[in-house]
Amino acid sequence: MHEALLYESLEQGRVKCNICTWRCQINPGKAGACGMYLNQAGRLYSLNYALPSSIAADPVEKKPLNHFYPGSKVFSMGSWGCNFSCRDCQNWQISTEVGCGIPGSVQKVPPEDAVRMAVNIGAEGIAWTYNEPTVWFEYTLDTARLAKEKGLYAVYVTNGFITPEALDLIGPYLDAWRVDVKGFSDGFYQKWCGIKNWQSILLSAERALKHWGMHVEIITNIVPGMNDDDAQLKGIANWIKEKLGELTPWHVTRFHPCDQMSGVGATPLETLERAVRIGSEAGLKFIYIGNVAGSGHENTYCYNCGRLIVSRQGYRTEIGKLIDGHCGYCGVNLNIRTKKGSV
Repeated sequence: MHEALLYESLEQGRVKCNICTWRCQINPGKAGACGMYLNQAGRLYSLNYALPSSIAADPVEKKPLNHFYPGSKVFSMGSWGCNFSCRDCQNWQISTEVGCGIPGSVQKVPPEDAVRMAVNIGAEGIAWTYNEPTVWFEYTLDTARLAKEKGLYAVYVTNGFITPEALDLIGPYLDAWRVDVKGFSDGFYQKWCGIKNWQSILLSAERALKHWGMHVEIITNIVPGMNDDDAQLKGIANWIKEKLGELTPWHVTRFHPCDQMSGVGATPLETLERAVRIGSEAGLKFIYIGNVAGSGHENTYCYNCGRLIVSRQGYRTEIGKLIDGHCGYCGVNLNIRTKKGSV
C-alpha cells in the first residue's frame, strides 16, 4: 500500500480524505466512497498504486479529444474503483463492481515503467482513463511528473469531482482536462451518479483552464429521459460559452444501453442534432457528435472560412491545413493544441 498525500487525522483514529469532493471521513479499517483509500490505524493508504486494470495504445481522439494533438498516439492506463456510481457505466467491471477488491493477478507497473512503455511504443503522451483517475491520485501524479521530464503530454479523462488542493498539486504536470459534464441539475446528479455538490465539477474545469492553462474539452453522454431536456443542455452550452469560451469543444455522445440501463433505448439521432443546435445558438464554435458511425459532426471545420481542417472517420484522422492551432487558410485561432511549429 502507498500512503495518501492529502488527508487529515481526526479524533478516534478517523481520517478525512481530501482528494475528491466527497472528502470522506473514514473510520479505522474502512475505505472511502471510491473503495480505493483505506484507513489503516489512523493513516490513509492508496490500495491501487501502480496496479492498472487496463493498458492500451489509443488514438487521442478516443478519449475523446479532438483539439489536442490530433492524430497522436496516447498510452492509456486505467485502474480500479470510482467515486461515482453512474447507472450507465461502460466500465463497471473495473469501477463500481470492484469495491476494495483488486484481483490478485494484477501486475504492478511503477511510474518509471509506465513512462518507459509509453516512449517505447512511440506515444506522444499518457492518459489516465477508463475509470476515474483521482482514485489512484498519487500514482498519476508520480507518473505525470516523470512524463513531463520525458517530453510527454499528460491527460486526465475525468468526472471532474476533484478538490482544489488535489488539482493544484497535479496541475503543473497535466496538459489536458477532458471532463464529463453529465447533466446540469441536482436531481440528475443525485439520481444518476449518486453525488451532490456537482457544481464543483464546473469549478474544477474552470480552474484547470484559467489557473493551470490546460486544454479543456467537455463531453455529455445524452441519455433519453435523463439529461436530454432543453434546460440541461442549454445550461451546459451556456456555461461552456461563458466560463470556458466559445472555442471549447463540446462532445455530445450517443448513449448505448449497458449496466443498469440495459432496458433503455439508444439516444435518437434527432436528440443529438438538437443538442448541436442548442450549442450553436449558445455561440459554441465546435460541437461534435460521438458514438454515431458516419456522423457529419466528426470533422473540424474553420468557423470563419468554412474550410475542412481535420477529417475523421472513426479513429482515422487526417489533418489538413493547420498551422500552430490556427486555420491555415484564414489564420483564425481554432483552439487546437499541437506541437509548436507543426503544420
